[in-house]
Amino acid sequence: MDISEILKKFKDGSISLSRARKAVGELFCMDVGCAKIDIDRLRRTGAAEVIFGEGKTPEQIASIAEKLVENFGAAMATRVRAESAGFLKEKFPDAKYFPLSRLFIVDRRTVGGRRGGRAGAPKAASKGGLDGAPKAALKGGRGKPGRTSFIAVVCAGTADLPVAEEAVETARFLGSRVELFADCGVAGLHRLLANADKIRKAKVVVAVAGMEGALPSVLAGLVKSPVIAVPTSVGYGANFGGLSALLSMMNSCANGVSVVNIDNGFGAGFNAHMINSIR
Repeated sequence: MDISEILKKFKDGSISLSRARKAVGELFCMDVGCAKIDIDRLRRTGAAEVIFGEGKTPEQIASIAEKLVENFGAAMATRVRAESAGFLKEKFPDAKYFPLSRLFIVDRRTVGGRRGGRAGAPKAASKGGLDGAPKAALKGGRGKPGRTSFIAVVCAGTADLPVAEEAVETARFLGSRVELFADCGVAGLHRLLANADKIRKAKVVVAVAGMEGALPSVLAGLVKSPVIAVPTSVGYGANFGGLSALLSMMNSCANGVSVVNIDNGFGAGFNAHMINSIR
């Protein structure tokens, strides 16, 4: 029920004042015991709440996801351990778990009569195309990305792929087209330059790199799109768990670089989708 329905039912006496008060409250916040779900976030910001799985028990994740799916047709949880994913798959047999990035996604939204928004999703490969319909029309999707605009996620090395995949799947869940360009680190610049023409066509670029974190600076000097830099914790001792890459990216001499937190593929994917949604 929306607020108009609640008021109408209260006026005609079909629900009590206490029930009406509770129903109005549940339009904005739903208490599931372990959490208070921000039900109004989709209307307010364009994207429903996402579950941060780290530190939560499988039962807690399941109870929150159940309500999100019930209200919005989909739910996504980040940082979900493999053992938690096993429990969750029993609760949501149609869900998909990504072991590399530890994302857990339940998507029962429909498009074109098909169940599951991931049907026909674009391929995550450096030579993949942009086939597959965007999910702009799906309930819970943020914005309306154009049919041709897409996000390029450029990953420095294989060790950075877990963070890159988190960015890729987050943006796809929200409704954007994404193309992944893997193993394009600056130690082998020819691998990046070989894909430069394709990357330049993207509306926004996400650059994922550890070690010295030079990739975003190089990319920003090659493309006219905004570059979202994601430092990863990949590297030897003096990398300080990603701090050296973070500082390198924040001190980039190239224009158009913004930086998210260390290993924050979710934040990068979300921000990239917001940019891709702008007409």
